[in-house]
Amino acid sequence: MDFDFTEEQQAAVEAAKAVFAGVAPDQVPSPALTPGAVADDFDRPLWGKLADADLLSLLLAPEHGGAGLDAIALCLILRESAKVLARIPLLETSAVAMAVQAYAPAELSAAILPAVGRGELVLTVGANGRTGHDPAELAVTARQENGAWILDGVQTGVPWAQTADLIAIPAHTAEGHTVLAVVPRVQDGLTLADQVSTSGERFAEVHLDSVRVDHRDLIESEGAWEYLRNVLATGTCALALGLGEGVLRMTGEYTSKREQFGFPVATFQAVAVQAADRYIDLRAMEVTLWQAAWRISTGASGALPASGDIAVAKIWASDGVRRTVQTAQHLHGGFGADTDYPLHRYHAWAKQLELSLGPAAAHEESLGDLLAAHPLG
Repeated sequence: MDFDFTEEQQAAVEAAKAVFAGVAPDQVPSPALTPGAVADDFDRPLWGKLADADLLSLLLAPEHGGAGLDAIALCLILRESAKVLARIPLLETSAVAMAVQAYAPAELSAAILPAVGRGELVLTVGANGRTGHDPAELAVTARQENGAWILDGVQTGVPWAQTADLIAIPAHTAEGHTVLAVVPRVQDGLTLADQVSTSGERFAEVHLDSVRVDHRDLIESEGAWEYLRNVLATGTCALALGLGEGVLRMTGEYTSKREQFGFPVATFQAVAVQAADRYIDLRAMEVTLWQAAWRISTGASGALPASGDIAVAKIWASDGVRRTVQTAQHLHGGFGADTDYPLHRYHAWAKQLELSLGPAAAHEESLGDLLAAHPLG
């Protein structure tokens, strides 16, 4: 077995590191000091650099101008982006593009994907349902009327919705079938109510009141929404891993320089043990992440469906990133809460990632249901 990343995946990581090298986590106002969103838009200049480096087209098939890489490559890039808190809709745009490529009719793929790869189209997705706790596909209804589809409902906590070009909306039909609509942000019957995430980013509550969607903009293929949701959850784990690694590195640098009684605090056993525990958390987050990404990329079978591995990865990501930032705050002392120091930003982002698409407890429940439905012999 060869567990190394491919040359193409490693090249993507190097390109991502070069692009993200100039990103400062504190280049926008602090969420702790800002009553609303930290900015009206995401980092457009950075988005342009990603497009110029061909990192937005990596996952697209060659016929759409891409390199044909997989979910593992996406997670590698997301990992690097989170180390510097890059404010870009990379996960949302890439996940929707992957779902469109895998499940949409050729006409829709051709209309969207090349422009995505060039950085000209930004995509997002409503994945939190009406409240953030109910299944997203049940929050919106879809019915056919006069040769089109009509959508009604609400999706809350939609990231970057005010500045995205297209929003992917899961919905359910009267027959219980789940469909995925790709809806323009500016559309009759679609309204956005401003929300602010824990990390200070601009989110939206998307209201759909008899929004009319053409047949060619709706994906009816079985499994499209489940695939998109799995990619989103796995990508969130990659972001949590990158953020945790960035925080642990900051903590190591700080405790190596901070002295008490004439010695760096990093040499104290109590400090070293706590840092070691968080290192173990990060390694567990990493191995479960790559297992989940591998299942998505290869379609390999296992004792449980791929959603089982994804649930395990999200459990570790949610708990692990929370423990990592909490330990970092503790080892930094009062300095960690100083808003002139970026650690508090990482803490806010970590809380957002911990709860995104469900906290650890929700995925533990899902894993229990899978184990009950698929007894391990």
